[in-house]
Amino acid sequence: MLCVNVIGANNESSFIAYENFEPYLKEWHASRPFRNLVLSDFLDSDIAKKVAGEFPPYDSSLWKVYNNRLEEKRAINDWDKFGATTYQLFQFLNSPHFVRKLEALVNETLIPDYGLNGGGLHSHKQGSKSNVHLDYSIHPRLQLERRLNLLIYLTPGWVSDWGGALGFWEQNAEQDGPGKLIRSIDPIFNTAVLFDPTQNSWHGLPEPIQCPDGVYRNSLAVYYLCMPRVGANLRGKALFAPYGDQARDPEILDLIRRRADVAQSKTVYGD
Repeated sequence: MLCVNVIGANNESSFIAYENFEPYLKEWHASRPFRNLVLSDFLDSDIAKKVAGEFPPYDSSLWKVYNNRLEEKRAINDWDKFGATTYQLFQFLNSPHFVRKLEALVNETLIPDYGLNGGGLHSHKQGSKSNVHLDYSIHPRLQLERRLNLLIYLTPGWVSDWGGALGFWEQNAEQDGPGKLIRSIDPIFNTAVLFDPTQNSWHGLPEPIQCPDGVYRNSLAVYYLCMPRVGANLRGKALFAPYGDQARDPEILDLIRRRADVAQSKTVYGD
């Protein structure tokens, strides 16, 4: 694999270990339950290590905290709070040079979300989770359709027995919600996941993570947009589904309705 170079003002840095995505088109289109790719050693190894080392401590005030019965995580999408290498990496992942390469997967013009709405750095501690959900479809500020997700896992030495796998569920047509778990992806260091969020793309990590104290499931997320297509879902916020016994919990169902902003979204499990 060749490295793609980005030239900055004062230096040249190699960021990504993939020349292009065309060799993976067959795998992309054949994947289930929706279009996805899992790519190992995605970043240059030195870049991956530097970015991993720039994640703030979990108890840092830099993080935005999500703590409710649907999800528990921390996130940063403010560029001013990124370390130097992390900032440069986000610049590269949103650059025309890289975005044009991703367009081979969706066969249309992609628009980067420089504001990193819902993206940026994510971190989960022991016991954290994220219920199965659909992402927002229409960007709340740009009114563009979310077309492609890129996730990169950045915890060195992650052990599969700790859990934290990203699950992909098929659509249950009768319940209009997630059905059978089809694919499970361990968050192994420097693994990238690309997937199409427009295909009833139910995903999440609903089982509490069992990593040791002081170890965190860290990842980086970038989302790419396009002009809204005919028939695009108008969902303006993430739409969560109850998991396990939550399906019989009125408080959870009410939280799902409120989080989804039912004025803009179709409710999955509700009236």
